[in-house]
Amino acid sequence: MGVKEGKKAPNFKLADQNGDVHQLEDYKGKWVVVYFYPKDNTPGCTKEACNFRDNIKPIEKLGAKVIGVSVDSVKKHANFVAKYDLPFTLLADVDQKMVNDYGVWGLKKFMGREYMGINRMTFIIDPTGKVAKVYPKVKATIHGEEVLNDLKSITQ
Repeated sequence: MGVKEGKKAPNFKLADQNGDVHQLEDYKGKWVVVYFYPKDNTPGCTKEACNFRDNIKPIEKLGAKVIGVSVDSVKKHANFVAKYDLPFTLLADVDQKMVNDYGVWGLKKFMGREYMGINRMTFIIDPTGKVAKVYPKVKATIHGEEVLNDLKSITQ
């Protein structure tokens, strides 16, 4: 099922790569880009994170914050942030509550094998806490640019 455009985004309360706790209400009045990705330090996830990193300044100029979410631990996130100099928040959803609330946890297939995991998806949340845009399919290598271009049109 998942979260739909125009609906209120589910709240969350999770620790980031530094152990600091974040919740959606902390970002009230701001645009928030919440991107879900499968795993730190994997090829696609690294490309996606680096593409957001490379586009972070113009994204932030539009008044938006970027938050990455996976089920990796705080420590793994800290290592990922340090290794690739990521200038944004990564939340550790180790209990899988947020991935379930947003509907991104589900059946995946890879090399003929089926398993449960995070489907790569992104949500842009407006300053009132409503979902402005959902990206159900993401191309990791250019996703930061895609989000930046969409933010330009919806925040202006």
